[in-house]
Amino acid sequence: MLRTGRLPDFRRRHRSVLAVVAVALLLVLVLWRADALPPAMTRADITAWVDAAGILGPLVIVGLMTMAIVASPLPSAPVAVAAGAVYGHVLGTGLVALGAELGAIIAFLIARRLGRSAIQRYLGAKLETGLMGSQNALMLTVFGSRLLPFVSFDLISYAAGLTALRFWRFALATAAGILPASFILAHLGSELVGPDGPSAIWAVLGLGLLTGAPLLWAAWKREQGG
Repeated sequence: MLRTGRLPDFRRRHRSVLAVVAVALLLVLVLWRADALPPAMTRADITAWVDAAGILGPLVIVGLMTMAIVASPLPSAPVAVAAGAVYGHVLGTGLVALGAELGAIIAFLIARRLGRSAIQRYLGAKLETGLMGSQNALMLTVFGSRLLPFVSFDLISYAAGLTALRFWRFALATAAGILPASFILAHLGSELVGPDGPSAIWAVLGLGLLTGAPLLWAAWKREQGG
């Protein structure tokens, strides 16, 4: 039987993480309601505000990234670019990845808690068979989606929570998949405040072209074949 007198270590860690996220989200919400955050936030707005936040700046970046994924009140790209502009490549990437990971985990747990049982009743055994029941296939799908900038980050997180994918596999696939995009956006922000700003923009556009070109080519070939 499970002991109720003492919480397992993983529950303690989850509560600690959720407490940090709650503080960050509360801080962002209070500032939003107080009109400290403009209704349409740009990279310049976020950079100036985070820089003025001082030691709370990193917590604000994490909170904004988390909130952008869970509830989507603001786009995450300007937050990520601002993180790189203020904190540089390494720390900016870490903050962006942490916020995105926390947001994805929260979205996954919300869907798992609120929608999983309904999906199980509707699909029954089908949810555990074939590709829908393959842990490796589901994990690879999550990982691949994180590498594609045009695939909805929050939608994948919520959808994954409805599948049979184990939590640790989702968290690992998300963490591995978001690092490249987090670094690219943070690097872009860092370079934009330096003398090589225009070249950084062209580099990111080139990377996007390299990412999207094979997919466009495959779609065109499939259409021609059909």
